[in-house]
Amino acid sequence: MILIVAGAMAAVFVLKRLSFLSPAAAHKFLQEGALVVDVRNAGEYRSGHLPDAVNIPLGELKENLPRRVTDKNQVLLLHCLSGTRSGMARRILKNMGYQNAFNLGSYGRAEKIVNEARNR
Repeated sequence: MILIVAGAMAAVFVLKRLSFLSPAAAHKFLQEGALVVDVRNAGEYRSGHLPDAVNIPLGELKENLPRRVTDKNQVLLLHCLSGTRSGMARRILKNMGYQNAFNLGSYGRAEKIVNEARNR
């Protein structure tokens, strides 16, 4: 039973990682003007955030993102603390017609990708 649970947890982790945008694609999108969207709550954002990232918490996404981003073709690079909320945000935005929404994953992963892109 323990092996089954461990296997299921490992599968979930691998599937989650596969849903993240590759660093190379993210670098390209950032160079082309992609918008970085932090879907953590306001307190998390205030405690530290990426340069130029906009904060639109997951629970406010449906209402507030269309006010901020009217062009549904805009590339949106989403991140949160672990990559889970940004994955949920991606699905929400796809359903809203934002076909260029991508999950950068965790804050740490997104920070590394954004910093690499800025130093190119």
